[in-house]
Amino acid sequence: MKHIDFYLDFISPYAYLAFEKLPEALLGLSYGVTYRPVLFAAILKHHGQLGPAEIPGKREWTYRQVLWLARQQGVALDLPLKHPFNPLPLLRLAVACDAQGVPNRYVCETLFRHVWLGGADAADPQRQQSLEQSLASQRRLGADDAKAALQGHTSAAIAAGVFGVPSFVVDGHVFWGLDALPLLRAYLEGDDWIGGRAWQSAGSLPSGAHRKA
Repeated sequence: MKHIDFYLDFISPYAYLAFEKLPEALLGLSYGVTYRPVLFAAILKHHGQLGPAEIPGKREWTYRQVLWLARQQGVALDLPLKHPFNPLPLLRLAVACDAQGVPNRYVCETLFRHVWLGGADAADPQRQQSLEQSLASQRRLGADDAKAALQGHTSAAIAAGVFGVPSFVVDGHVFWGLDALPLLRAYLEGDDWIGGRAWQSAGSLPSGAHRKA
């Protein structure tokens, strides 16, 4: 049985859609999943990148595309009142709900739906307080340990080669994005093209130009 490390941030609508579609995409396969919340902004900073919502034009396209994708895939999705927002309280709450900092699917689902259903302000203090109360029985870590666990997941993601969310890591291979779910399924089904000659050569393609900062 293959094991998947699913790196996610609740700020990402693509991570939400991938979370909702993962069971269907891998239906009939034997696998295990560990959900690892990460701070997407820290990963972007490490790689010297802006997030999609920080680039005019791309920001608007992102929201339109995810609304269309949700409609196409039959997933309920409402844009939050404000986006982007500070996801740290949600991320730390998620990791606090497990002694090892790896929340279960129920906890992740609760947090994703807090953001992406209803069109409310995901960072509203009263809503976040209600959310914390609803998950109070799940809490296993204090604030400092939760902070350290989140930092650990983010560092592990960077070390594994993750550059965006959602990312699925299996056997050292990184599968990035909602549209990578078919590729992930192919790998779990034993497609030996993944990791083979073409896969490896694509990763070593030399660059012919370097843009100055």
